[in-house]
Amino acid sequence: MSNAPVFDINVESFWRDPYPDLRQMRKTAPVAFIPQLNATVFTRRDDIRTHEKNIEVFSSYQPDGLMSILMGENLMRKDGEPHLAERKIIFPTVSPKTVRDHWTNIFQKNCDRIISDLLPIKAADLVKDFAMPVSAEALKTLTGLTNCTFQQMNDWSQAMIDGIANYTGDTAIESRCHEATRAIDACIDERIEQLHNKPDFSLLSVMLRSELPMESTRANIKLAISGGQNEARDVIAGTIWALLSHPEQLKMIEAGKANWVDAFEEYVRWLAPIGMSPRRVAKKYQIGDITLEREDRVFFMFSSANHDEAEFDDRMYSILPATIHVPISLLAQARIFAPVPPLQKALSPRWLCPLRFPGCPISEFKNKPKSPSAAGHSAASSTCRLSGIRYFEATLPCL
Repeated sequence: MSNAPVFDINVESFWRDPYPDLRQMRKTAPVAFIPQLNATVFTRRDDIRTHEKNIEVFSSYQPDGLMSILMGENLMRKDGEPHLAERKIIFPTVSPKTVRDHWTNIFQKNCDRIISDLLPIKAADLVKDFAMPVSAEALKTLTGLTNCTFQQMNDWSQAMIDGIANYTGDTAIESRCHEATRAIDACIDERIEQLHNKPDFSLLSVMLRSELPMESTRANIKLAISGGQNEARDVIAGTIWALLSHPEQLKMIEAGKANWVDAFEEYVRWLAPIGMSPRRVAKKYQIGDITLEREDRVFFMFSSANHDEAEFDDRMYSILPATIHVPISLLAQARIFAPVPPLQKALSPRWLCPLRFPGCPISEFKNKPKSPSAAGHSAASSTCRLSGIRYFEATLPCL
């Protein structure tokens, strides 16, 4: 166990809103051991940017980690050549050319259909009725699991996310995760022959055409679903929420002083869809007076790094000035093939179309969430009224 300063937390409070504790750790113990999580936690941006890349010490390979046990050993839990080899296999699915020439049209058609279905409806849920199906329909085609519903895709994703964050060992959470992975395996089995007969650009199809072992193929599909649905869904809904709750930022876009990509980038800085990355200490390592022992568990808190006062002055949602934030620059693009970047490129500003309903962008909010929360997937409800034309009951991560 590391000899880092001990920082005790209330697990329930930390899950609901980790930011007060993370702020205190950044100030007094930026590298701290939290006994309730049995992990050494890094909270400052520069420390994480430096050490996250040192895979010889901070290894993604975690054979005894929850993700590997529950979902199988995917490329996110591999380092070096094994990781790069699998990224090369799936590159035809997520390459810029494939996104431009293939996925963009499919994603946009799905998004247009979902928006058209919402237009006659007086009331809708921004997350459940818009962001969730937009994300899930994209993920169905991207993974190749077109034989499931968007609701199943969302439910499976949440069950796996809950499972791999189940550090307290809740058996009910673990059981739901196992049910989700079995259902995904059944969908994969059903699609194998179809994709052999009619291959496409989906992740499942390109992996089936490679020499990748089937267990790795299954694990990588589960990885794409576990993070791809939640992250894309929350970024879509969250960026809309952020622009509506910060109308001065929306006016900057309308005036040409910023663009939709800027809005997206700032949202994932402000509320990181990837709140934390767990690592295994591969060998004894010294950081100042702190010694990390081999096999220690480390958490890189991206949600904390993106609110580091030394870089961001603890600002709230603000498109400009642009700054380099941790999750997109170091994690999402570098280590995960979840469809957040392809979705963002393909649908911006289309997935912000709710802002363009008649009477928008004027908005009103009730029960406005008070503070940002990102490490867990805690959520709060916010009702926004769009000029008497559209109502969205938005269940969003606390902002």
